[in-house]
Amino acid sequence: MSQTVDIPQTIKDSLRKFRFARRNAGSAAIVIKINKQKLIMEEVEQFDNISIEELAEELPENSPRYVVLSHELKHNDGRTSFPLVLLNWAPTTSEIGMMTLHASALINFQNTADVSKVIEIRDGPEGLTKEIVNSKLA
Repeated sequence: MSQTVDIPQTIKDSLRKFRFARRNAGSAAIVIKINKQKLIMEEVEQFDNISIEELAEELPENSPRYVVLSHELKHNDGRTSFPLVLLNWAPTTSEIGMMTLHASALINFQNTADVSKVIEIRDGPEGLTKEIVNSKLA
């Protein structure tokens, strides 16, 4: 029997609002977790104008999260864009059952968040830096 994780309308609304928010500088993020007992996704927190390194410190070291990130990207031609990217925060120290549930719901969440680029982060805070995100988006 496979378990499916529900994405409540409140999460869908938050994601939509986040996607269309105006940004002038810095990065913003919305952090989502799975409630294992209820099999639903829950919003943990939203961050505005946060550095990638600060965001990495805010994420738990033993529990997976989905992080939709609006990242300030400066292009070589002088333009600045704010692409949306999904950070799949999945530290190797997370509980196996939770990791399995997290992995099984990833594609559904990615489609709901309408984000095409996914960056896998498995090695904790040191695996999430501005340089890593910039290189994946370039």
